[in-house]
Amino acid sequence: MNAMLETPELPAVFDGVKLAAVAAVLYVIVRCLNLKSPTASPDLYFLDSGLSRFLLKSCPLLTKEYIPPLIWGKSGHIQTALYGKMGRVRSPHPYGHRKFITMSDGATSTFDLFEPLAEHCVGDDVTMVICPGIANHSEKQYIRTFVDYAQKNGYRCAVLNHLGALPNIELTSPRMFTYGCTWEFGAMVNYIKKTYPLTQLVVVGFSLGGNIVCKYLGETQANQEKVLCCVSVCQGYSALRAQETFMQWDQCRRFYNFLMADNMKKIILSHRQALFGDHVKKPQSLEDTDLSRLYTATSLMQIDDNVMRKFHGYNSLKEYYEEESCMRYLHRIYVPLMLVNAADDPLVHESLLTIPKSLSEKRENVMFVLPLHGGHLGFFEGSVLFPEPLTWMDKLVVEYANAICQWERNKLQCSDTEQVDADLE
Repeated sequence: MNAMLETPELPAVFDGVKLAAVAAVLYVIVRCLNLKSPTASPDLYFLDSGLSRFLLKSCPLLTKEYIPPLIWGKSGHIQTALYGKMGRVRSPHPYGHRKFITMSDGATSTFDLFEPLAEHCVGDDVTMVICPGIANHSEKQYIRTFVDYAQKNGYRCAVLNHLGALPNIELTSPRMFTYGCTWEFGAMVNYIKKTYPLTQLVVVGFSLGGNIVCKYLGETQANQEKVLCCVSVCQGYSALRAQETFMQWDQCRRFYNFLMADNMKKIILSHRQALFGDHVKKPQSLEDTDLSRLYTATSLMQIDDNVMRKFHGYNSLKEYYEEESCMRYLHRIYVPLMLVNAADDPLVHESLLTIPKSLSEKRENVMFVLPLHGGHLGFFEGSVLFPEPLTWMDKLVVEYANAICQWERNKLQCSDTEQVDADLE
């Protein structure tokens, strides 16, 4: 009787299946979190010059190991997702003043101005003019965190609010921000130059903002007056070359494309009356049928083709991407230029990184910085699980700007010394 009540032993193969299942789960976790990837200092691409040698000595972050949070920080997808959903940890709320500029076509451009909270390291008046990423503005957490840190390092900050991005600011013309339109950024820069005639400028662009600031500087030599340096973070350099990769499922780019397109649709439709209303004097190429195509769009390229390019009268998507990308303007930038991308950025295909690499091999003023990890505008730091409020990106941009300010101060002092010696002779 007792023998009949005994539970039969499970075959040994069952334990093997459980072990195999556990091993498979661990393998997937290790692969997805990229845990086997090493930590390292960023790869640097530059020509040997006095400036590059000075930067290597003055910017420890360029040669120091970047250590992301141990558990998830080596996954570009998680870094990107956390930036997209959370922005930053314990983000501060810097106090600024909102400025309004009426553009020639009737559009109302806005930017927020934040005064410095400490004396600058070289004692000069320096303003950071900042262009955020796609559909972003001064109220985004990653912008607030960076501005607060820059203020505490003695920088005045002016942050552009992309036209149509702020939900509480109505459009006053049938136009909103586009991939490479520099009009609003230029208006903000001109305001700063006029209001603070003694200030010098540090130009900073994040993602799409990186494209805009580089294109702005390269459009005309006059745009580089009073500019100390420029920093571009996580941009793609060429929309024409990026469009094909953005439709691929590799690294889930097609999925990111869909999410970004969905967000753009919501922003455009929130301004539906200003852009498509019956009373609106729309661009000739913009038709009512474009609104119906917008509803069914599932990619940024479809939105750009049906709506965005028509704000500026481009005849085709190819023409729009060629003219609006900064790639054809980069060689016209003569001020120190630091281009930063992450090797694991799921939005920027590795083929696009040949553009900054090639540029840095030809121009002494250009340094290309490529850390292994960071995702798209993530660059979180931390020990195991929880990230720190400040990111590696925030620190690097300010450190580089400080170094350039010191470099210019040293050049000025050397010039003054040489002039004194010449007068004595």
